[in-house]
Amino acid sequence: MSTDVSQPDLMVAPSQQSRSQRTIKAVLGSRELAIALVLVALVVATTVRRPSFVTGSDGFRDLLLAPSILLLLAIGQMVVIVTRNVDLSVGSTLGISAYVCGSLFSADQERSVVLVLVICVLVGAGLGLINGLLVAFFRVPALVITLGTMYVFRGVLKNVAGSNRITAGDFPAGFEKLGTQQLLGVPVLTIIGLVVLVAVGYYLHTARGGRELYAIGSDPEAAKLYGLPVARRVVTAFVLCGALAGLAGAVTAARYATAYSGTGSGIELQAVAAVVIGGVAIFGGSGTVWGAAIGAFLLITINRSLPILGISEYWQGAVVGALILGSICLDRYLSARRARHLIEARDDA
Repeated sequence: MSTDVSQPDLMVAPSQQSRSQRTIKAVLGSRELAIALVLVALVVATTVRRPSFVTGSDGFRDLLLAPSILLLLAIGQMVVIVTRNVDLSVGSTLGISAYVCGSLFSADQERSVVLVLVICVLVGAGLGLINGLLVAFFRVPALVITLGTMYVFRGVLKNVAGSNRITAGDFPAGFEKLGTQQLLGVPVLTIIGLVVLVAVGYYLHTARGGRELYAIGSDPEAAKLYGLPVARRVVTAFVLCGALAGLAGAVTAARYATAYSGTGSGIELQAVAAVVIGGVAIFGGSGTVWGAAIGAFLLITINRSLPILGISEYWQGAVVGALILGSICLDRYLSARRARHLIEARDDA
């Protein structure tokens, strides 16, 4: 009988660490921390160049407020991407919800703000349900489905809205304040985004349904064989993504006090970029909603910081593209390294 106990000791060692030790080790080794450090370094460099970027009268407020809309979209997009899918229709969903919000207030400015917000969320959820059903039951790649619905939803919005533009005068004053109001120095829209972030993050990492989303993204076929409700979970992910896009539409209307047929056009790519930059694997199965949130803040901060740092606006897209390519390459490298370590551990066992 072999007396070599080094391998069992190696396997048991991690469990001997305290919970706090494991938490600290996980945080220090996380990609989210690296992305957060890049964000902090960018803010510091920009502030050194122009102190008003943070210390100005509206500097800190804008730093938090500017990414609030993209934050909501990134959270929803992350939930879909973790299932190995993608939703390219969120920009159109946002536009429809913003226009619905403006139309409701234009018809009656005495409407309840909460009621209008709920309606916008339900509109977004309904559009997300369409995407989810098409992807889950027709088994067509989500990229194709949502590319099609992106154009369909936008076409419907343009047909309904035409050249009509809902302006600030159509919104009640109380609703407009939602876009600029602060609570203890923090914009209300940012607080809404952070509340959604915590709720979705808690669901993904503690609820059975949240963990099943990761399992589906890691290996959809294995998830089916294991008996997981793959179709239902995928539909749920798209509904949640659509609901958050609907909320983002209402928030957009409040933030800019306007809604028209082009509202939200192009923001779907920013949402995907924020998620990927935040360390969420585009191939599904890994990543955190916290990383997606940091990615949203980093993406918006880059767009605001580069002109101050003297970098031409024509290079902004190149910088974002380089970050996306770097994130994807790093993800593939880390995945290959983990797979290699697992094979080595299996062979040594």
